[in-house]
Parts: sequence; C-alpha cells; structure tokens
Amino acid sequence: MVDWTQMRDCWFEVDRVPELLERVEHDADTDVWKELGWRLVLEHDLVSPASFAALPCLVRLAPHNAQARALAGEILERAAGHHGCDDLLADCASAIAQFREVLNRHLRSQPPDYLVAFRALLSAEEEYHWAAALGDFKDDFYPLACPHCDAKVTIAIGDYGRYSTIRDWDMGDVERRDLRPATAEELTGTGKWMYEMAVRDGQEVLADGISYLFGHAECPGCASIFNVADEYTSANRPAMR
Repeated sequence: MVDWTQMRDCWFEVDRVPELLERVEHDADTDVWKELGWRLVLEHDLVSPASFAALPCLVRLAPHNAQARALAGEILERAAGHHGCDDLLADCASAIAQFREVLNRHLRSQPPDYLVAFRALLSAEEEYHWAAALGDFKDDFYPLACPHCDAKVTIAIGDYGRYSTIRDWDMGDVERRDLRPATAEELTGTGKWMYEMAVRDGQEVLADGISYLFGHAECPGCASIFNVADEYTSANRPAMR
C-alpha cells in the first residue's frame, strides 16, 4: 500500500494525486487528466515522489488508455534525472516490466499514438536520451558540434530534406550536405533495435528517419565525416543521477 501522506506531488501537496487517480480509474474527463499530468510532471523535467507512486496505477490503465500510456512514459522519461526517488523507482520494477509488455503489444497494432508509445517504450527500456530527442521526422533538427573543427552544425531530417548545414540568421541553411543513411546491416545497438521495431510495425517514415539519424553527415565547414547519433548524443545526453 502506498502511504500517500508521504508522497508529495510537484506542487508539494499530498492529497490531490490519490483523489485524481481514483477519478481516472472511472473514465475521467480531459481536465482531470490534465491536472494529474501537471501534478506528476512539471516543466523543466521535474518529477516527485507521487510521480513514481502513481506509476503502477497508470500502468494498469495503460492497455486501454492513451492518456495513461503517455503520462507513464513522461514520468519514466525523467527517471534518469536528479529526482531523489531512487527507492520508489526501484519499487516500480515490476510495473515497468509490465509497461514494456503493454507498449510492445500496443505498438504491434500500429496505433494512431504510435510515436508517443514508441517514446514511452524507449523510456521503459532506459533509453532516456532518445525518448526525449526522437521526433516524427517531418520537421526535425538536431544541433551538434563537428567533432573535428567544432563548427555548429544542424542536422535536418524531414519532409524538406535530409542534410547537414551551418545555419545563418539571415540566410537560413547554407552549405548543405546530403546525409548518408545507415543500411539495416550497418546499424548496431540502440539504433538497430529502434529501426527493427519501426520496420516490424510498418512505420516507414520513422524507420527511414532512424536510418539517417544513425547514419553519417559531412561537416559543411571542414568536410569531415562523422556519425550523427554519436555526436548528437555526446552534445545532448541528459545528465544522469
């Protein structure tokens, strides 16, 4: 049993979250979910003891509730941060394992909320960096520094093109260089897993974007070649506990 008197939410209150959880168990409206969301996940990536205490309930609702899946994923996305709730997170191990199974089944059905559920699964697999960074590859930009000349390079992957560039305030994207996608055989580790999941579920746009994200780029400044995912991770990986 959860001792809610010890589980403050992001607004330092202890009585509201259990009441809201009881309400969402019975098809609560959007406003109730909205309040529960900002009590469990605050801006600037803040979570609280109540956030992890609420996870088992959210996971129970997740098979049939998109809002529960999304909120549980948002909480887990922040599990790598400095939240001071390591013991509570450890207590959620079985719920997180169940959540992975729920999400995997859900993704196989090719649902409308595929990307949200995919990112939630990345969080449940402790791939926090990519859970936070991955977009839908329609209008995505990934800023990084060239590892050879330190130029500020922007990686663009979207409907408008797939290229590396140095952005100019007045001129926009200048000195574009086409990206070099990784083949399925070249992918390894997390990139391979993400790509194969997207292919399995018929998510062609997502799979194609991942192949570019884990492929190679040419620096428009010095013409050196580097791995996009490696350099973006180096520049933007969230601080770990």
